[in-house]
Amino acid sequence: MGDTRVEITTYRGEQYEPGSRKPDVRFSATLAEDLARRDFTINAIAIEIGQTVLIDPHGGQHDLDRKLVRAVGPPGERFRDDPLRLLRAVRFASTLDFQIETATERSLRDHARELKLISRERIRDEMSLMLVGPTPDVALQMLADLGLLEYILPDLLALRTVETGGGRHKDIFAHTLKVVKAVPRELVHRWAAVLHDTGKVRTVGWTDGKLHFNGHEQVSERIARRALSELRYDRPTVAAVAKVVGMHTHTNSYHVEWTDGAVRRFVRDAGDQLDALLELSCADITSYHIYKKEAAARRIKELRARIERLEQEASIAALRPPLDGNDLIQMFDRPPGPWIKPLLQHLLDMVIDGELAPDDRSTAETIVRAQVSLQEGESP
Repeated sequence: MGDTRVEITTYRGEQYEPGSRKPDVRFSATLAEDLARRDFTINAIAIEIGQTVLIDPHGGQHDLDRKLVRAVGPPGERFRDDPLRLLRAVRFASTLDFQIETATERSLRDHARELKLISRERIRDEMSLMLVGPTPDVALQMLADLGLLEYILPDLLALRTVETGGGRHKDIFAHTLKVVKAVPRELVHRWAAVLHDTGKVRTVGWTDGKLHFNGHEQVSERIARRALSELRYDRPTVAAVAKVVGMHTHTNSYHVEWTDGAVRRFVRDAGDQLDALLELSCADITSYHIYKKEAAARRIKELRARIERLEQEASIAALRPPLDGNDLIQMFDRPPGPWIKPLLQHLLDMVIDGELAPDDRSTAETIVRAQVSLQEGESP
């Protein structure tokens, strides 16, 4: 209705049967029965259309005033009715800046393992809402503290303490929460921030007394693909997050000595996720040393400026070699085959490096003829 979303249902309740991952919907006869099966008191308030008196049998208004998330009736019964309420409690508390009532919180911990009963799609939807909310860091911290994260993202939970083998510990989980909070409220941005360092658990090491996580971005990328696929995210979302996670260290290695060709390749590799990648790189510097943050900010600013300058010359994503496969087939009177791709790639590399104009067909023909002559001369 205009900008207002209205959901309509008969009086109902939902309950999970043992061993089932789909709720059994049971319709009720009265509003009182319906409200008694709601999840939390703040969601168990009604008003008759045309009237001004609240129907609030469970004290929801009082809990709103106290900023409290409290289960309707016995918390254990409500969570057994639908274990997804375990996540809803965290979402309400984190996004509204509410506290979870003591008995309800205790029951959350006791029933955490029942998240196994819930379909991954339903968990995915709750996680999406939490991550694009105003306080994703608070939500993730609560999920970890309440024992819920173990059944959703165990790879993220493992970051709370990394045993380095050198008698030291590094809390990468705390760093991750800062990064998640700092990136824009977009799903790909937030998920990339959540998962970008998950590979550090498996790559931690020491060399000459220095801590390192060599190759963690590739491990993190694999974890991201698996974790998001298990949560039934669509393929484009999985691919987008995985790309950002896998490339997230590239930006911080940027140096003014990069050639224009190197910058163009970086942009083409990042593709549609260039903005997410740059935003993650900015947020990923959480050092207490101000000079490190300032240096990182300058580095990203310089890279953005170079990208803008190069884009003004020609769209980097649209760069193509002067010739295509049909041109090569006609030039050499050969059938299509694997011989075409390396020649086109060679021309494209030259275009990206600024050594060949995208419309210079004459020079491109000379180059490929020389390449083919060289290859034929090397053949036995």
